[in-house]
Amino acid sequence: MEKNKVAVTLGPGNIVIQDMPYPKLQQGGAILRNKLCGVCGTDKHTYRGETTQFAGTNLEYTIQFPLHQGHEAFSIIEEIDEEGSKTLSYDHEELHVGDRVTFSPVIVCGSCFWCRHASWYTWCEGEGRGVYGNNGGIIDGDHAPDEIYGAFSRFMTIRPGSYLFKLPDELPDELACLVEIMTVTYVFDTAMNTNSFHMDGLPFGATVVIQGAGPIGLAHVIKARMLGVKTIIVTDKSEYKLKLAKEFGADYTLNVTDTEEKDRIDFVKSRTRGLGADVVVECTGVPTVVAEGLEYLRKCGTYLEPGMFAEVGNSSINMHKVCSKNLRIMGMTENALPGYRATMDMMVKHLNDFPWLKYFTHRFPQDQINEAVKFSMTDDCNKVLIEPWK
Repeated sequence: MEKNKVAVTLGPGNIVIQDMPYPKLQQGGAILRNKLCGVCGTDKHTYRGETTQFAGTNLEYTIQFPLHQGHEAFSIIEEIDEEGSKTLSYDHEELHVGDRVTFSPVIVCGSCFWCRHASWYTWCEGEGRGVYGNNGGIIDGDHAPDEIYGAFSRFMTIRPGSYLFKLPDELPDELACLVEIMTVTYVFDTAMNTNSFHMDGLPFGATVVIQGAGPIGLAHVIKARMLGVKTIIVTDKSEYKLKLAKEFGADYTLNVTDTEEKDRIDFVKSRTRGLGADVVVECTGVPTVVAEGLEYLRKCGTYLEPGMFAEVGNSSINMHKVCSKNLRIMGMTENALPGYRATMDMMVKHLNDFPWLKYFTHRFPQDQINEAVKFSMTDDCNKVLIEPWK
């Protein structure tokens, strides 16, 4: 049996590689061989010790250590039983050993209120809920040594209640690590379906401002271009990231270290006949940018918030302005499950329209994982990949 090199996060700023047993196949589950895994913004929060998630909900918790991290994965099915082959695919495709897959990070119970009433979304609050690479990867009395729940490791456990997604043959291996991130941009699809007021949502030919040009921001640049957005404006403090945003389709970029807030607001209005942007997307994970982002919006504009998944503090908002302009603020957490297949199909359709592989700027072998996570927080990279087999 092959050794399992497992990345174990002992605490903030401290990940070690340990030799652990090969995972045990659970009934209705699978074992994955992880080939590549992206460093997510959530991984960075955990590494920095920002460990409170789902604050203000029944799911609120503080991550406990040690745990197994990693969930933006390109994996191969190493083992799967008959039950798992028929139940683990969200798209009802029969799965087999050797299939190329990625997975939804959230393990669901299938029977709680949210699983019954919103089964298309991972709002599960039932017993057995978990998140791969997160609270589902906590190493405690409930997990045996041969249960590995993070994709920074060579092999990992897939539990019943999980969802695997078979990759299209046309989709390159690296892009599997982008599927979960691109699925977060389903918040754009949600905005397109929002029509409570005239001019609500994301109309064809819209102007969109994206705050932050990191991996999540860049994914929203890609999706905005796919959806026919007329003008895409991106703000960030890194010239490296802003240049990359231009390569992926941003029309204008603004460096927040070289410009003043008033000038940025005036610039947005100058590109929108003085009205303001239709949609603004917050992708920085920094609460203080929200107030400025709301100033970019026109009346009935929509502010999308997929960027603050961990508890990182409060934002000061003048709610009178929200009221006066009939603004809509929409939060986004986890992934909408129907978005995975649609995302993969759109990526295949647009394979020749974007420099996709430039999205992944750096790779690190598993034994350099601390250096990789630290580097992923700098201004000189976009998506950083971990290679568990190097």
